[in-house]
Parts: sequence; C-alpha cells; structure tokens
Amino acid sequence: MLESAVNKVIAGLKAAGVSVVCYLPDSLFKELYPALDRDPDIRTIRVTNEGEGAAICGGVFLSGKRAALIMENSGLRASIEPLARMGMGAGIPVIMLMSYRGDLGENNWWAIPHGMTMEPLLEAMRIPYRIVTEEGAIERAIKDAFSWSYAAYSHSAIVLSEGLVR
Repeated sequence: MLESAVNKVIAGLKAAGVSVVCYLPDSLFKELYPALDRDPDIRTIRVTNEGEGAAICGGVFLSGKRAALIMENSGLRASIEPLARMGMGAGIPVIMLMSYRGDLGENNWWAIPHGMTMEPLLEAMRIPYRIVTEEGAIERAIKDAFSWSYAAYSHSAIVLSEGLVR
C-alpha cells in the first residue's frame, strides 16, 4: 500500500472522528498498521479474530466514541455472528475497512474465495458497502460510511480494491 494511500486512510478516519481502531493484521494493509500505531490521535487495539474486533468496536460506540474495524475481507466471515447481533438486533453500528482479497488480479489461489463470498455476505447481512478503486476517493468514502452508519444505526463497509492495496 502506497504511503499516500495510508495517509488518506488515516485522514479519513480522523475526519470521521475515529479515536479507536481495532485490527487483525493482514499483508495487504501491512504499511497501514505501523502508521496507525504511531498516530497519537488514534488508539489501536490488535485483536485475535475479527469477531472480537467487531465486539470491541460495538463497545466503543456504546461509550460515545467512534471506532473502525480494519481487516482483510476474509474476516467478514469470521465476524458474521457478532455483526448480526449488534447491527440487526441492537442497532449498534460497526464500520469496517477491508482489503479486497480475491479481487481481479489476485495471484493466490487460497484468496479467491474471499473475493467470491464478500459481496454476497455483505448483501445477505444488509450491510451497505463501497468498493474504492481510486486513492482520491478513500477519505470521502470513510467519512460517508461513518455518516451513514451513525444515522442508520447500522453497519457499513469500505473495501479498498486490489489496485490500492498492492
């Protein structure tokens, strides 16, 4: 991930009022995580699985602060149950920023199913999402996701395409 894209993500998070980021490291965001860890305005919490990250983000929402869950799109499958309970059951929004494993151009056979299942799962969970393909659209997409989710009391997702994360 280019440093300029990393800076756009951080600027978008700050513009959206995010003070906490939960993440499970993946190789496509490997440049983003150290930058987030160094930022004095954002507290980072490394999680052991994406469901744990979703639950923590939900708790941060209940405390009156804003959090984001950053993960590879394969983490969506691991976080379905906590997302369903919080979003569909309780109106507790979790905003996700995902790398798009399995996007066209993917060269790892094991990652192809991540791309094949992501959009159908987001649609089944009624989670609106935006796939961002241009660096200049990152900050606005993050701000839009937070605005929508906090108005709707529902989850949303921003997915950074292959071209932005490799």
